[in-house]
Amino acid sequence: MPTTLRHFVEMVTQYVSLTLLGIICLAWTLLALPLQLVLPRRFGARCGRRAILISFHFYVWTLRLMGVYRLDLRALETLHDRPPVLLAPNHPSIIDAVFILAYEPNVVCVMKSSLMNNVFLGAGARLAGYIRNDPPRRMIASAIEELGRGSSVLLFPEGTRTVEAPVNPLTASVAVIARHANVPVQTLIIEQGSAFLSKGWSLFKRSSLPVTYRVRLGRRFAPPENARLFTAELERYFREQLAESPQNQWIEDRQAARTAN
Repeated sequence: MPTTLRHFVEMVTQYVSLTLLGIICLAWTLLALPLQLVLPRRFGARCGRRAILISFHFYVWTLRLMGVYRLDLRALETLHDRPPVLLAPNHPSIIDAVFILAYEPNVVCVMKSSLMNNVFLGAGARLAGYIRNDPPRRMIASAIEELGRGSSVLLFPEGTRTVEAPVNPLTASVAVIARHANVPVQTLIIEQGSAFLSKGWSLFKRSSLPVTYRVRLGRRFAPPENARLFTAELERYFREQLAESPQNQWIEDRQAARTAN
């Protein structure tokens, strides 16, 4: 296929895939809004989480079908039917949560408050009982409460998408929650071969397809006794596991470009 035609096909495929995600989220919003008013809170949360899992699992299937991603998500299938844990992945791309939520039926996601009010995501997230990331004390208390109810909690310890290779400095939230809830921390190691949908990526920028994307099941840490020491240990672990990851190259290239400008 000629290069120009291939680039055109990649651009169209990319737009179609992102538009489809928007349609799925907006359609669920229109259903979730009235369900918030009529369903009991706990039953509504179970329905909301199951609907998100089904919707995102369908979306993952379409990404594979369209050839947008070359995905290896087998590690996520091993998380089913386990006691509650605090899921702690690194965060190279905005779509990381979509892939994880597509495979884990009883997980509560900690989200930015701005996304909880987003027209595409807000109603569905509120119905599912997802947690706002601020104020921090309320976020921590809500996460501990959900873990006590038997749900797992998904929290990205970097706090935002990765901008420093191999991983951003970690926040202490994971350690504090795991310590007070007395639950283990299950790390997930995400490796992505392209900067597609990373921090600062324009939705109008073409990416070479398919994007390689892999999730590995990392170490499961016992509930910590000291939050500060555990945070440092967790960051060292991520740095070791991601030392040879493919995203280091494009993260470093972007850092160099910003420095040059």
